[in-house]
Amino acid sequence: MILDIRNVSVSFEQYERGFRKRKLPVIRSLDVTVHEGEMAAVVGSSGSGKSLLAHGILGILPYNASMSGEMLYDGAPLTKERQKALRGSEIALVPQSVAFLDPLMKIGPQIRKGKKDRASRERLNDIFRGYHLKEDVQEQYPFELSGGMNRRVLVSTALMGSPRLVIADEPTPGLHMDMVRRVMGHFRELADRGAGVLLITHDLEQALQVADRVVVFYSGMTVEDASVQDFQREETLRHPYTRALWRAMPENGLQLLPGTQPYVKDLPEGCPFGPRCEACTEECRREIPVRELRGGSVRCVHATLAERGLAESAGRRDAHPLPAPDPKAEVVKNVFFIASVRIFILKCNMVRFQYHRSSCPRPPTALCGMHAANAPAAELPDGNFPSAFLRTGF
Repeated sequence: MILDIRNVSVSFEQYERGFRKRKLPVIRSLDVTVHEGEMAAVVGSSGSGKSLLAHGILGILPYNASMSGEMLYDGAPLTKERQKALRGSEIALVPQSVAFLDPLMKIGPQIRKGKKDRASRERLNDIFRGYHLKEDVQEQYPFELSGGMNRRVLVSTALMGSPRLVIADEPTPGLHMDMVRRVMGHFRELADRGAGVLLITHDLEQALQVADRVVVFYSGMTVEDASVQDFQREETLRHPYTRALWRAMPENGLQLLPGTQPYVKDLPEGCPFGPRCEACTEECRREIPVRELRGGSVRCVHATLAERGLAESAGRRDAHPLPAPDPKAEVVKNVFFIASVRIFILKCNMVRFQYHRSSCPRPPTALCGMHAANAPAAELPDGNFPSAFLRTGF
C-alpha cells in the first residue's frame, strides 16, 4: 500500500465579531487508501473536501488550516519533512486550477523543472504531441495559451517524471471529450506501470471507465469505498448517497435527489446525509464508524437493512415486470419533441429579426431580405410577414 489515510480531519481558524476566533471543521473523517498499480477515484459534490485532501497530502494547506489524523506513505508517517522532500518527485500533483502555473516563467522550464538537456526537451515534445501541443509551446508563457492548452500542460507534469503517486485534482474540465478520454487513458497507463493514481473528479461516468475503486465523499466525510464492479447494479452499492449518485447517471434515468449538501456551519449531528435519507432514524444522529461490508466499506448503520429492502424490491420487479413500451406512444413522443425544437428555433429567429429591425439601417429590400419589414407594404409577402422567415428551413 503506497498511501493510507485514516480518519483525517481538517479545520480552519476564522475570526468572527472582532478578535473572537473559532474553528470551522471542514473535513471530519476521511479514509482513503491507494495501492501500487491501482487507480482510486474520489467522487463527491463541490465542498465535500476532495481538493483539501489533495493539498493535505502534499502539505500545502493554507496557513490557518490544521489537520489531524494519520497519513502513511509507503508504510511510514507522512511528516512535513517527507512531504517537502517527496512532492514534485515521488508524489506528483495535477492541480485543478491553471493558476498553479508560474505566469512569469516559460512553459518548458516549468514542466522540465529547469532541465535544459536535449533528452528532457525531446521527452516533453513527445508528451506535447500526444496532447496536440506544438513544440514552440515550450517557449511561451501561460498567458499566451488558451485555458484548454494550459490544462493539457498541467496534465503533462504527471507524465514528465516517474512518480510513484499521482494526485489528479479535476484534471479534465474544459477539455473536449476525445481529449478527456486520452487524459484518463494516460492516467490508467501510469497505474498499469505500477504507480498509484488518486483521481479526484465530479465525473463519475468517466471514473467508472478507468478506475479500480471509487471512494465517495459527502460533506467532508467518507461514506463508501466500493469497487467499480459494484456500480453495475444499484443493489450492490451500500450507502444511500452512493445509490443516489447511481440513479442520477444518464443511463440510469437521471433521477435527481431532493435537497442539497449541508454547509459546514449547518452540519447535522451524526450522518450528514441524514436530512436527505428516507431511512434516517434516531440511531443515525450518533457517531457512525466505518465498517466492512461485502468487500467494501461503508459509513451507514442501515446498510444491510437497506440492501435487504432493495433486494426485495428487485424481486418484486422481477415477479411483476413492467409492460413493454407502446410503439405508437413512442412515435407521438418523438413528433412532439421535434415540434418543440422547431418552435424554439422559430422564436430564436423572430428575436433575431426584431434585433436587426431595430438596430440596422434600412437597406434596399433586394439586398437584405431580413429588412423587408422596413419596405413599403406593397413589397411585403402576404400577411405582412418578412420573407426572410420563409427561408429558415421549416
